[in-house]
Amino acid sequence: MKLKLAQRIAISYYKTKIKAISFLSKKMAAEKAFELFCTPYSGKPKRKAPPIFHNAAKISCTINQLTIRGWMWTPKTANGKKILIAHGFDSCSYKFDNYIQPLLQEGFTVYAFDAPAHGISDGKTADAWLYRNSILEIDKELGSFYCIIAHSLGGLSASLAAEVMPMLNKLILIAPATETQRAIDNFFKIVPLGNEIKSDIEKTIIAINHQPISYYSVTRCVQNITAKILWVHDKRDWICPYDDVQPAINLNLSNTEFFITQGLGHNKIYRNKTVVERIIQFLNK
Repeated sequence: MKLKLAQRIAISYYKTKIKAISFLSKKMAAEKAFELFCTPYSGKPKRKAPPIFHNAAKISCTINQLTIRGWMWTPKTANGKKILIAHGFDSCSYKFDNYIQPLLQEGFTVYAFDAPAHGISDGKTADAWLYRNSILEIDKELGSFYCIIAHSLGGLSASLAAEVMPMLNKLILIAPATETQRAIDNFFKIVPLGNEIKSDIEKTIIAINHQPISYYSVTRCVQNITAKILWVHDKRDWICPYDDVQPAINLNLSNTEFFITQGLGHNKIYRNKTVVERIIQFLNK
């Protein structure tokens, strides 16, 4: 990841601040580090809505006193099935504009929400558990979804939600944040705060849901999901490495199929035309 100058300055500032706090309280330092870990590094920039978003109905729901805002598109000829799009960390729904029309043409009613702390939704931080609970609340308020299409952190969050969504028929994971331990390790490479704070931040994550770090694993989740799964991943994804995907492939789960690409990385993959076509094909099976 190539960081902008402003991001490097901010990281240097927070690194110094967290280390200073650690002299007073290790717990407070870990909490501040976790807050930084869960804060989108681009902030919430004002983005111009793609044209197709002007044709959507605006919708919202509330989770933990946060308003989560989104959009809904209705096809001319509906097939009675709803699809939810869940974007990744430091992203937003606008970036999935190329999915809307192909899905509408197939008769799907399409929903897209900005995650907490992203886009036009409320909040300053987002973690997989909060995002997971947001997906479940959206599903509760708007009716059962036939399928969720999810990228990166959205993929992990959707997998955690899908474990308790028996009515979900299909789950499409695009470069999901496969292992949370990997995300933590990558974070501490960018923001080197030392092993002691790293250990404390892991304890902070464990305390959220009284589950070990290994619980926040797409490979663990897919073994408990009844929906049919399409997992799309690139061999050159360095953010969510392909090496983390191989154990899931080795499981040979009957409800899970993989579509592996080469050279698309972590972000180009979800906008790739061939990937979109493969997803539509999977939905029509």
